[in-house]
Amino acid sequence: MSSVRRARLDDVPVVLQLIHELATYEREADAVVAGEAQLHDVLFGSEPKVFCHVAEDDDGAVVGFAIWFLNFSTWLGTHGIYLEDLFVRPEARGAGHGRELLTELARIAVERGYGRVEWAVLDWNEPAQGFYTSLGARPQDDWTVWRLTADALQTLGNRLNT
Repeated sequence: MSSVRRARLDDVPVVLQLIHELATYEREADAVVAGEAQLHDVLFGSEPKVFCHVAEDDDGAVVGFAIWFLNFSTWLGTHGIYLEDLFVRPEARGAGHGRELLTELARIAVERGYGRVEWAVLDWNEPAQGFYTSLGARPQDDWTVWRLTADALQTLGNRLNT
């Protein structure tokens, strides 16, 4: 039986540990640069814009998390939830933790009148794709995610200053 709740301050170390485990699973183990202080600030600062829910097992151990923030649909004219990361430790999978995390986000979206919950999935992650399909989610094949980072972000962001 899974229990899902909003993350608390004392969850920050285990959430960061889960982020590292997720990065390893996604074959990017060295990509995480976030630290506890950053997570503390974004999740529990004076005006948090990022939110986290955790899943606990029957013993109360945190075994998964969902980190999310609000987005906005101009077509719907309302906010939605963007799920940045969802991860359940491999040994805890199959016990309903991922389903309960997504159910909680769907509940929040419905309660607040948001129009959607959306996220990105790696092309090779077929187990996750199968899980999301079983919940009724569908891929958006007509869209490709684009990203501006690192040197390209700095170059464009500093363009007006030169």
